[in-house]
Amino acid sequence: MVASSSRMLRGMEATNGKTFAYVGTYTSAVDGGANGKGIYLVAMDHATGELTQVKLAAETHNPSWLAVDPSGRYLYAANEVTDFHGKSGSVSAYRINRENGDLELLNVVSSEGAAPAHLSMDATGKYVFVADYAGGSIAVLPIQGNGGLGTASDVHHDTGSVGPKIAQDAPKGSFAISGHDAPHAHMIEAAPDNRFVLQTDLGQDRIYVYRFDASAGKLSPAETPFVSVNAGDGPRHFAFHPNKRWMYLLTEEASNVTFFHFDASTGALHAEQTLSALPPHFAGTSFGSEILVSPNGKFLYTANRLHDTISIFSIGSEGRLAWIGESSTMGDYPRHIAFDPSGRFAYACNQRSDAIAVFKVDAETGRLNFTGRYFGVGTPSCIVFLK
Repeated sequence: MVASSSRMLRGMEATNGKTFAYVGTYTSAVDGGANGKGIYLVAMDHATGELTQVKLAAETHNPSWLAVDPSGRYLYAANEVTDFHGKSGSVSAYRINRENGDLELLNVVSSEGAAPAHLSMDATGKYVFVADYAGGSIAVLPIQGNGGLGTASDVHHDTGSVGPKIAQDAPKGSFAISGHDAPHAHMIEAAPDNRFVLQTDLGQDRIYVYRFDASAGKLSPAETPFVSVNAGDGPRHFAFHPNKRWMYLLTEEASNVTFFHFDASTGALHAEQTLSALPPHFAGTSFGSEILVSPNGKFLYTANRLHDTISIFSIGSEGRLAWIGESSTMGDYPRHIAFDPSGRFAYACNQRSDAIAVFKVDAETGRLNFTGRYFGVGTPSCIVFLK
């Protein structure tokens, strides 16, 4: 039955030249408006990259981060709220109809902390990891046989001091002040071999590293339980290189990128290089949001809110970065950027201008060329593709 469905999907894609994607939106104001209504199903044209809306697939509150499981059968949404069961955020689980993209709600569970900002899955597709920004906590949620979620098998709360309000190495004239009032877990994701899980805490200026017991769904501190970045920088998101040995971190308040060597045997991170994610000689306020490594491993991209650009870097043979240039996001406040499954197109979710801009990726130079195409959607926060 699964093989038959896969053949039908491939046949449909070949005929229609479309790939499904899902867009998460804000339904209540977070860093901007509240013009979304939930999760939207869209179709991407293979030839042009253009997005067209199919339907509002799920009406749900603040599905600000989405992830599709490795099998492509389930979608999980972090509902960035604080009032689920009184004081928590939540995670919603959906079954994907791969023939038409429809979503069937399976269940909703507590994220075990307030305002979840990020979630991901382990490589086996048995667990969802969720980072609660306002809660300063992370949780491991088991995935049940039907794709629904169980109650947390593990929860960790970040404790300890927080960094200063102003990043010590922010751009000249920066007033980028956000989350150094308390611990704020911002991203959580398994390392490529699934033996370790990494988590950023923006308020503490730390990257935590945990050993992951996939049989029990438990996390335990690695030999070096965390590494610190410069005070006040605010680590937000990270991305691994396809070689699985290099990791790149984007900070929100200093708008810096740090290149780390990742030791797969111990989980240790060794910083090798830090440079600005903004153009040379930039001055003023900007907030880093998302970081991507190109599928071919040659280029790195960062999204810059307020500056409203995507910065482009080359990745050298030893993993070090060199500035190439920038591309306007053709909109306001790019909260998320993503490649389509082929890597030929890139998408910028411009949160405050209610649109996603479409770019053609030059695989040889790394440059992004605006296609002239937009997709209008209320307060987009992220886009994920069904592979």
